[in-house]
Amino acid sequence: MLQRIQVRNRWKSIFKPWEEADPWLFAACIALTIFGGIMIRSVEINQGLIDWWRHWVTGAVGLFLAIIISRCRYQILLEWKWPIYIFINLSLIAVRFIGTTGLGAQRWINIGGFYLQPSEFAKIGMIVTLAALLHDKTVPTVGNMLRMLAIMAVPWGLIFAEPNLGTSLVFGAITMGMFYWGNVNPGWLILLFSPLISVLFNNLSTPIWVAWVVLAGIIAWRTLPWPWLGTFGAVLVNVVSGQVGQLFWNVLKDYQKMRLTGFLNPEKDPLGSGYHLIQSRIAIGAGELKGRGLFQGTQTQLNFIPEQHTDFIFSAIGEELGFIGCICVLLVFWIICFRLVTIAQTANDNFGSLLAIGVLSMLIFQVFVNIGMNIGLAPVTGIPLPFLSYGNASLLSNFLGLGLVEAVASQRQRKKRWN
Repeated sequence: MLQRIQVRNRWKSIFKPWEEADPWLFAACIALTIFGGIMIRSVEINQGLIDWWRHWVTGAVGLFLAIIISRCRYQILLEWKWPIYIFINLSLIAVRFIGTTGLGAQRWINIGGFYLQPSEFAKIGMIVTLAALLHDKTVPTVGNMLRMLAIMAVPWGLIFAEPNLGTSLVFGAITMGMFYWGNVNPGWLILLFSPLISVLFNNLSTPIWVAWVVLAGIIAWRTLPWPWLGTFGAVLVNVVSGQVGQLFWNVLKDYQKMRLTGFLNPEKDPLGSGYHLIQSRIAIGAGELKGRGLFQGTQTQLNFIPEQHTDFIFSAIGEELGFIGCICVLLVFWIICFRLVTIAQTANDNFGSLLAIGVLSMLIFQVFVNIGMNIGLAPVTGIPLPFLSYGNASLLSNFLGLGLVEAVASQRQRKKRWN
């Protein structure tokens, strides 16, 4: 009896550091990784590739790292925010000199046969840096926000220059999500996005663009600390952005315009920019309610969709497992998002809460854009589906983010925990 109690106490001491960890979050991410390997196997079954096995191996390494990180005190990162920031910038600069080019972009560094993509890990580094900058500011001022934007603009610019539009968009989503959670005035966030919206509206409808410029001025008047100067600046920036956007649009070649707007009417270029979108919609539509069955999809097995194991893995799920399979995947992602919000709300401090929201913003934006891309509601941007798409660097960065959030969850007070 005494020996049995000793064994039980020994097991309790082993698992004690994870008493407050979130098992649902771990389980959901592991389940998606295993399922992702199965779907990659289905996509490549006729090609003799072993990417599905590499996906699982990378996932196992990522899970191991996440478990180690979850046992660490995440507050230590406050002291390391600047070394982390410098490191991610140096790694992005290194890509410019020793990087490997593929698919028209220079994004990877070859280290012993393993292709490392610094931009993926830069997302985690930016989450840590921005959380550290925001955590001690109850209500950030305009000056605080502009300084943080200037700091974030350096890695964002290096990634955008690779070129890597998809990851640069993820950077923007992370920044906006963390700013909102960090009590930055929502009106300021709208003004940050306003130049991009002006570019879009000025190309679609002049009256709508004029109305938007007026609205941006009103928002600036109501939210900025210098009403007259702020309103003038907001209106000027939006007017200039709209005109410059129109100028650049007219300079673009027809095929470049099709790449940006092809998702609106992919049938205009069915063998070019619209090919992926058309084939993906056909595959998802063919799956109907229950799907054609695993390893039985015609679009998938006959390789009608290039790079289906990465950006278009959701189309394989739709064809082979149908609407039910897609809903199940979305449900698992909902569980992940719900648990991340729960951890953010119950964290011991603002830093931990911001880390959880940063990871949430990163994941949810990628899910929305990738699935939107697969069903024809968003342009093809090269954003992977978290935990499901093949990509070693992307999968590892997702697990690193998971480890950070689990570290926050593990150090919560028991009385705050949601069961």
